[in-house]
Amino acid sequence: MSASRGRRGGRPFSRVALEQWLQSPRGGRLLELEEREVRRVLPDVFGRHLLQVGSWGRGGQLIASSETLHSAVIGSVGGMGAQALAAPEQLPVMSKSVDAVLLPHTLEFARTPKAVLREVDRVLTDRGRLLALGFNPWSGWGLRQAVGLRHRAFPPGAHFHSAGRLCDWLELLDFEVVEVRRYGAGMPWLNPHSDGEPLHLGSLAQPFAEAYLVVARKRVLPMTLRGRVQRAQIRPLIGVPASEARSTSATFKPNEA
Repeated sequence: MSASRGRRGGRPFSRVALEQWLQSPRGGRLLELEEREVRRVLPDVFGRHLLQVGSWGRGGQLIASSETLHSAVIGSVGGMGAQALAAPEQLPVMSKSVDAVLLPHTLEFARTPKAVLREVDRVLTDRGRLLALGFNPWSGWGLRQAVGLRHRAFPPGAHFHSAGRLCDWLELLDFEVVEVRRYGAGMPWLNPHSDGEPLHLGSLAQPFAEAYLVVARKRVLPMTLRGRVQRAQIRPLIGVPASEARSTSATFKPNEA
């Protein structure tokens, strides 16, 4: 892997490469697992619009269980059930118009993943949610990918980013990371587990799980326009007009001894 590619990211895949991966046994197992994980968190997504950015899966299958009023897929390859095609760095969507965005392994195949996140930040509402699926570069599969021993059916051109790095990027954009959940369809064989849950023997291998789900929400402080509090007017002790001084002294009655 060249240094320039490591800085910029991966490169988009083709429809043929994606179909080959989804038809492979490992690709099918992983997609089924990811559908369950996304379906687990979608009930917490409220609002009108849910947007999937990136062609991964079969059309809108990943977001089929959404309870939002409207959902759509903006894909990167044709013929996979997307409602529109566009580069993830330049979405044809109005600013602050989407309540939730799903990035299903979109960052791995984006030339500039940070630009994708900035674009997601632009289109999300102030309380919007982000769901991002990613591959772990520290897994056995990730290390094989790094040295060129990738799965024969896996789309070429991917550049993996760790969950920690993704969380750092989101923090810079003022997102609050709600959950990091790790899972995998290959070695090591582990049940999905979220960071912060009670530890068990299998938790020791969680950092090496092949994939993860990051859930985050925008952290925007509302601006309240409050009027300036008027301080009580301090009356001067000296220089008060005689008429005002007399009216004041008339209402003042000292206690009698």
